Amino acid sequence: MNAAGIDVSSSKSTVAVLRPFGEVIKLPFDVPHSAEELASLAEQLKSIEGETRVVMEHTGRYYESIAKVLHEAGLYVSAVNPLLIKEYGNNSLRKVKTDKADAMKIAKYALDNWSELRDYTPMDTIRYDLKTMNRQFQLAIKQKTAAANNLIALQEQSFPGIRKLFDSPVRSDGTQKWVDFTHDFWHTDYVRSGSLNTLLSVTASGASATVTSSAQRKLPRYMLW
Repeated sequence: MNAAGIDVSSSKSTVAVLRPFGEVIKLPFDVPHSAEELASLAEQLKSIEGETRVVMEHTGRYYESIAKVLHEAGLYVSAVNPLLIKEYGNNSLRKVKTDKADAMKIAKYALDNWSELRDYTPMDTIRYDLKTMNRQFQLAIKQKTAAANNLIALQEQSFPGIRKLFDSPVRSDGTQKWVDFTHDFWHTDYVRSGSLNTLLSVTASGASATVTSSAQRKLPRYMLW
């Protein structure tokens, strides 16, 4: 009964192997995330006498490739909720937070929860690719929202209340009028130095009924497109 605890990071993993009653089979050691090193790790773990179970946290994106390699090598792999690992042994007054300490903690958790460890099942290629694409899409949306909020805050500093004057800020093609306005008039000096015809003219068509003639005289043409 061997428990291999793996603390996974971006470029390497830290591995420790324990047996019941505190017997240490392998002190924590680092394994780079290369195909050769992971294959060597799998052989090391398989060579240990007795049943070996590998446990890691299913957090981030890094654990999936390591779990897949070890699973395909014929090892019993279990990816557990990181909250369970965090809460495990929390009654200790000494809070040690290192990769080596985490690997040992995961191995101890595996021994104490041996019968409840669920075998890891890799996702099929299509599901894995879709999950990756969705993750990247959500990240892009968050970055876009953060950038937009930052631009709005900066714009309000230079042109307080300017966005309220736009008629339907988003065009049918998805572009946004207030973004174009900021691109062309990124400083108040550009507004003040522009000619009346260039900066204050609007088209008669498409103007919102709620936009007064006074407001129209303050807006560049494309704000009401």
